[in-house]
Amino acid sequence: MKKRVTLTFPQRSINMPVTYRLAKDFNVAANIIRAQVAPNQIGKLVLELAGDIDQLDAAIDWMRSQNITVSLASREILIDEDICVHCGLCTGVCPTEALTLDKETFKLTFTRSRCIVCEQCIPTCPVQAISTNL
Repeated sequence: MKKRVTLTFPQRSINMPVTYRLAKDFNVAANIIRAQVAPNQIGKLVLELAGDIDQLDAAIDWMRSQNITVSLASREILIDEDICVHCGLCTGVCPTEALTLDKETFKLTFTRSRCIVCEQCIPTCPVQAISTNL
């Protein structure tokens, strides 16, 4: 089973080897989708966790016991077609090419099935046409 989670670390927990512990102690694979981690700051990780459902639940319980905020992600990227100016800036930061410009019309195309909700496109959009549903 797979679960996508967002982890928010307090400053004092930023050096904790979380992905190592998930693999070693819980047999849970952690695919890092997005990371914002810096010394003496709150850290954020977006992970896709894979493993047995009981192991996933135990791993999430353990992370919460370490004062790590765990949010289950069910978010989707939303594009407001009325605001989008089809500039293509978002396509340059999309790691999965879920956002592309049509070569004939130069209109933005969003392939939702390719999107990993890394959210890198959101701050890139100059007209704030991209957001999440949560």
